[in-house]
Amino acid sequence: MQGAIQAIRYHGNILKQVVVQHMRVVDPITRSAIFSRFKSVSPALLEEHGFESTTILDILKAKGKGADGSWLWCTTDDTVYDAVKSMTQHNVGALVVVKPGEQKSIAGIITERDYLRKIIVQGRSSKSTKVGDIMTEENKLITVTPDTKALQAMQLMTDNRIRHIPVINDKDMIGMVSIGDVVRAVVSEHREELDRLNAYIQGGY
Repeated sequence: MQGAIQAIRYHGNILKQVVVQHMRVVDPITRSAIFSRFKSVSPALLEEHGFESTTILDILKAKGKGADGSWLWCTTDDTVYDAVKSMTQHNVGALVVVKPGEQKSIAGIITERDYLRKIIVQGRSSKSTKVGDIMTEENKLITVTPDTKALQAMQLMTDNRIRHIPVINDKDMIGMVSIGDVVRAVVSEHREELDRLNAYIQGGY
């Protein structure tokens, strides 16, 4: 994944050059004019049109409020069995954990990895073990805010070897994104930017 991030950053840095190099311009005068036009693209313009500007909030909006994994939770008193069953039913790899009766107050997170390492490997019973006994506690959680850029979140998740990250806004949990959500957003953004720069060179802006 680290290699993927480096590739995306590299791709972002040379994106404009790649577009120009692949333009089939034979006339040297025309080519010169295009390069001149290309060099006039300011960072502000690129930002305005979305280059590396996708945020976590954008990803949550794209998933929709009813999307599986956008806001799935269990409580500290639930059994690990019930938590894993919920993950399976909704095809997700993690659940936010809250205290009973406090849905917006995050207590931690439980993942497939927690289940494998702390239940299966240790030979414990998932039906008699509470989620609160094996979850990653709130004070150890790595989180992002709605304003965090997708590429930044991707780097954060890769550096810490996590696949799911809660989204916190003023201490309230508003959703969760996976590494898959973030990668798709980053790849889509760069693909769209390639199209924008191509249109700019051809006079679309």
